[in-house]
Amino acid sequence: MSNRTIKKAPTVRLPPKSNFELLLVRGSQVSMIFVGIIASVFALHAGEFILTPIGLGVVIGLMLGPLASRLERFGIPPALSAAAVVLLFIVAVGIFVLLVASPLSFWLQRLPQIWAQLATQLSELQGPLETFKSMREQLRQVTGGEGVSVSVDEGMGVETMATLAPAVIAQVLLFFASLYFFVATRYQTRTAILRICFNRRLRWRVAHIFRDVEQLVSQYLLSITVINFAEGLTVGIGLYLLGVPSAPLWGALAIVTNFVPFVGPLVMVVILFAVGLTEFDTIGASLLPVALYLGVNTIEGQFVTPMVIGRTMTLNPFVVLLALAFWIWLWGAIGGFIAIPALLVGYAIIRNVLPGVNWGVDDLDRQYGR
Repeated sequence: MSNRTIKKAPTVRLPPKSNFELLLVRGSQVSMIFVGIIASVFALHAGEFILTPIGLGVVIGLMLGPLASRLERFGIPPALSAAAVVLLFIVAVGIFVLLVASPLSFWLQRLPQIWAQLATQLSELQGPLETFKSMREQLRQVTGGEGVSVSVDEGMGVETMATLAPAVIAQVLLFFASLYFFVATRYQTRTAILRICFNRRLRWRVAHIFRDVEQLVSQYLLSITVINFAEGLTVGIGLYLLGVPSAPLWGALAIVTNFVPFVGPLVMVVILFAVGLTEFDTIGASLLPVALYLGVNTIEGQFVTPMVIGRTMTLNPFVVLLALAFWIWLWGAIGGFIAIPALLVGYAIIRNVLPGVNWGVDDLDRQYGR
């Protein structure tokens, strides 16, 4: 055995970083995060054609996941339970479309007549409109703007439909494929992602993220669906009692639009005001459908929804508005439907990555004792 001693390599100590160097390091990290966010937004916008149906399929799959889980408790394989859930969804959508197809076709045929009636009713507002028109003319003279000429090609509509039809069909097929495979492989996907996690603590956090996402999104969407159906039924009955034609159509439309907070009710107010103008003789009477809808919607938003979902699951309205504006700008109407579930997914991730952050959704904390 050798008596030689092994000399240790000398320890090199770097001088401490100055405040300026620390600032540069932090600034570079923030810049990388900012660039990553911008790149992600650009990717979402550029991939709208493919990502929109996939995102919608995932959101609907999160809503229908608990139903598939119930079927699987009876020994049904995930592939068959997913097929059953997708088939049930298709039947529900088909029944809904059949119920609204006939009255919707009737109102579409009446559009020229409705426009003429609207012009007659709005003639009472001719004075204010003339004032706005004169203001517009003065503004045009000041800015030097000229009138814009619009040319219409008669064959444009047919050509556009012929071009869009294959794209729409492809998106519908992609949506149903995403819905089926997401529901059928949700457990395999979760297991595969957990296996990638390299330590126990990270696996624990990711597992809690999956649990919170499923709980929050499915609870929210299922509860809101039931609430919206109840609101649509109430609005339809109320409009029928007021003598508004095609009351079931407007009730069904109230169901659909109420999935998009703020924007959906505003669209319903405009539609019902237009319907009221065509069916009643005075402006005051024309506001009755709008007043009925706003009353029902206010009761739903202030009392029914907090009672069913819970006040602790009510998100900050400003955050909801920002999410709606972002997703509607990004993906249009479908983005408006995805906005709240996407916000809940983001919340589930943040609440597990940064414990202690609370945006008002703490039902899961109470349920799991955290």
